Amino acid sequence: MTDDAQATLANMARAIVLACSPEQKMALAGALSGAWRERRLTIGGRVPALKMPARPGRPERPCLLAPREMAKRSASGDRGRIALVHALAHIELNAIDLAFDLVARFADCDMPRAFFDDWVKVGAEEARHFALLDARLKALGSHYGALPAHDGLWEAAQDTGHSLLARLAVIPLVLEARGLDVTPAMIARSKRAGDTETATALETIYRDEKGHVAIGLRWFRHLCEREKLPPEPTFQKLVRRHFRGKLKPPFNDAARSAAGLTPGFYRPLAGLTGPTA
Repeated sequence: MTDDAQATLANMARAIVLACSPEQKMALAGALSGAWRERRLTIGGRVPALKMPARPGRPERPCLLAPREMAKRSASGDRGRIALVHALAHIELNAIDLAFDLVARFADCDMPRAFFDDWVKVGAEEARHFALLDARLKALGSHYGALPAHDGLWEAAQDTGHSLLARLAVIPLVLEARGLDVTPAMIARSKRAGDTETATALETIYRDEKGHVAIGLRWFRHLCEREKLPPEPTFQKLVRRHFRGKLKPPFNDAARSAAGLTPGFYRPLAGLTGPTA
């Protein structure tokens, strides 16, 4: 890492996004987290948009495919278990970049230090999630990069790079909230299969994801209050404009509400299939 990358939180966060190997990203995330916690970094100004990468650094493998080109995952046996853990590891690798891209890209948005405390914490936890899943893949006789991966996950960052409010609406309050919907079933399925190691990793991720949704909502509400915007209608407008996926039930209302994301935010969007003007 260069002296320049060490100088500010924004530059260190940018270095994580640019790093090509997962090992580099995890090591840099740990270094940034420690330096920020020990108050050895200033926030720094916003990294100019031209200097933020259009795409994050990635290793040569896995091969990235369009969603329609992804083969259907096997649902049983070691092959299915590896495919599931590999897909989740790829999501967590993207989550590392999404957290630190937010830190770097919006470093000049006049947010309190507590905002950066929260998102550095989120980024460090995403790095730990990837490490858990990567270790599980190796224990199963595989590794990250052994299978193709979905290439649609970075679209949300590209579509919301101009607006912190939009980024908070789509990443923690749609994508991470979706994790709260689907993870309990994956935990139960892993336990039924006798795979307690994968279940334990998923329980850690599930617990942390509740916190990430709560953090996203806290700062979404903060910005809405600052800009005198009504939170629920603003959320719905931004999701309709910027989210390309589907919002479909069943929703884990209990976990979402525990994080503060009550049904009035997302129920009106059920069935959403793509962005609208």
